[in-house]
Amino acid sequence: MDKVVSSPAAAVADIPSGVSIAVGGFGLCGIPRELIEALHSTGVDDLHVVSNNCGVDDWGLGLLLADRRISRMTSSYVGENKEFARQFLAGELEVELIPQGTLAEKLRAGGCGIPAFYTASGVGTPVADGGVPWRYHADGTLATASPPKETRRFAFGGRTREYLLEESLVCDVGLVHAAAGDRHGNLVFHASARNFNPLCAMAGRLTVAQVEELLEPGELDPDQIHLPGVFVQRMVVVGTDTEKRIERTMVRPRETAQAGGAA
Repeated sequence: MDKVVSSPAAAVADIPSGVSIAVGGFGLCGIPRELIEALHSTGVDDLHVVSNNCGVDDWGLGLLLADRRISRMTSSYVGENKEFARQFLAGELEVELIPQGTLAEKLRAGGCGIPAFYTASGVGTPVADGGVPWRYHADGTLATASPPKETRRFAFGGRTREYLLEESLVCDVGLVHAAAGDRHGNLVFHASARNFNPLCAMAGRLTVAQVEELLEPGELDPDQIHLPGVFVQRMVVVGTDTEKRIERTMVRPRETAQAGGAA
């Protein structure tokens, strides 16, 4: 039951090229940076990555992307990664963009053994009708586009409307970051890092979790656990001093202290 391995390198050493990988995080929040870097060091390529976005040019998944290790991205937005946009528009990368809530549910449903579900998101748009560019030729012409999706009308919530069928996602590997976990793989996520991490863990056939703090079995109150250990096969400890970046810092100038007010 002890799922702890010695290092990030040992945790990903047997992951081959050509696999699909669900990677947790939102922007740069809660990304499994050490696992991504260890995977990059193995030299694997032709990866199909499922993640909300693709990091930034020099951080997170952006490292794999820059070295042409990713052949296909399934995500919700490009974010601050200029190389992601360049590769897509140059026909070097296949990209399937999915509405963010739909992507989350595709991962959750896959982890729960639900093969598909109906949703109203995307109805009446190219998401349902097809034709969304997935890959371009080098000359900028369209090479591959999304197919149309099945739709059906349901009476639900007091109204009848059209819904589209979305297939769930199950990946060969899941890579996630957690604030704490015990040796059995039960995980706790901190604040907004509890974004796509639990969902990507659920969707991976082999899930590897990096944790900042390792606890012994029984130290976690069952009511504190965000993800049960049944979804986790390997764990590695990265420590609480792991570097964390902010994708884009947006603050306003500090207001001038008013007379008699606090600074």
